[in-house]
Amino acid sequence: MKRISITLPVILLTIFFCQHAAAQDQAQSPDYRFAAGVRLSNSSPTLSSAVSGKFFVTNKTAVEGLISWGNRFGIGALVEIHNKFSTPGLSWFYGGGVYVGFQDSDTYFGPTGIVGLDYKFPNAPVNLSLDWKPELDILPEINFVPDAFALTIRFALK
Repeated sequence: MKRISITLPVILLTIFFCQHAAAQDQAQSPDYRFAAGVRLSNSSPTLSSAVSGKFFVTNKTAVEGLISWGNRFGIGALVEIHNKFSTPGLSWFYGGGVYVGFQDSDTYFGPTGIVGLDYKFPNAPVNLSLDWKPELDILPEINFVPDAFALTIRFALK
């Protein structure tokens, strides 16, 4: 009985917050649905300069895939939450994901976070993103890579 009395409020609060988030999500629509382009970054992180594809799964949530060709070959995926500013086309975003990279005989793997600005030009199919995406190598050894800044230029489709 004690488990039910503790579990029931947690379930009800979770349902309430999910419905509240879904209602807010429907209130704002993204400026584009899909965009693909090039991410230009320094060579420190595994996901440095890369081909980028971003797809909005909901009005606020996007999934970004990266295929990197820097010092090491890398593949990564991020889930990003976008929040609009009052300026049309401009939003800020945050999120996280994972990556795997290969260099010589080493395999690099770990989590990555991201925070940045995203701008879609109103009268052109061009999207720009400026972000910071630190990485934490778990393999081959633990190593934090904080200097992962990038500019991404994408062609956007509605």
